[in-house]
Amino acid sequence: MGGQPMTHSTATLTEHIIQPVIFIPHGAGPCFFMDWNPADAWDGMAAFLKGVAASLPSRPRAILLISAHWLAPGFSVTAGAQPELIFDYYGFPKHTYELTYPAPGAPALAERVSSLLSEAGLTSHQDSQRGFDHGMFIPLKLMFPDADIPVVQLSLQEGLDPAAHLAAGEALQPLREDGVLIIGSGMSFHNMRGYGDARFTPLSEAFDDWLTQVVAADPGHRQTALRDWVSAPYARQCHPPGGDEHLMPLMVAAGAAGLDVGQKVFSEQVLKTQLSGYRFG
Repeated sequence: MGGQPMTHSTATLTEHIIQPVIFIPHGAGPCFFMDWNPADAWDGMAAFLKGVAASLPSRPRAILLISAHWLAPGFSVTAGAQPELIFDYYGFPKHTYELTYPAPGAPALAERVSSLLSEAGLTSHQDSQRGFDHGMFIPLKLMFPDADIPVVQLSLQEGLDPAAHLAAGEALQPLREDGVLIIGSGMSFHNMRGYGDARFTPLSEAFDDWLTQVVAADPGHRQTALRDWVSAPYARQCHPPGGDEHLMPLMVAAGAAGLDVGQKVFSEQVLKTQLSGYRFG
């Protein structure tokens, strides 16, 4: 169901609108801002990302984004007032290193994130020097192109323990009631050797089917299954060791979902692999 629109909330605009939680595929490097062969390879994903803002119940007060491209010993959060961009991709055209996304940081939100994680017994650190990596600014350039919503980026924790990332999401759930949109930015399939290889098409579809069923399950079953995601069909073919960091943002998103049941809101075959996005709430 390529590019299926997300369901709009029927909530009346009030002072305290609870934002949903979203897991998005962020593509490959600066893929949305360059020519590809085939030329339309990333068009469906781009259209999905461009439609996210209109699907929300209200304009987010701020964004907390968990990127697959930042691993730290403990959960770390950007705390600068105006973080610079980190062009952490290699071998792409010159113009892709001149992209801009001047969204402001949110030091007060960073403090709140750090406090919530600490209160949950999780190691947290505020990093006032760290910038925004491409797992953040590439998709947000499509989702919120005006770059006028404050953004805080959260790291993954080294070791990539799914239980720890689910716990981090659970700790951060109260932010949704404060109008903060929580976004997990990764990829539902991430095996560099598999992209473009037709042998991985049925494997990625089987894993995608499992993931979709788990996301839509009751929260108790969802969390249990995600903790043991490596037992899913073809899990390690779709996320080999060294590639599973792209699934961890979904763990944080699922934790932050609380009792909300998830649903698939985007799915498309790209480079012969099935890639999907999910929403909770």
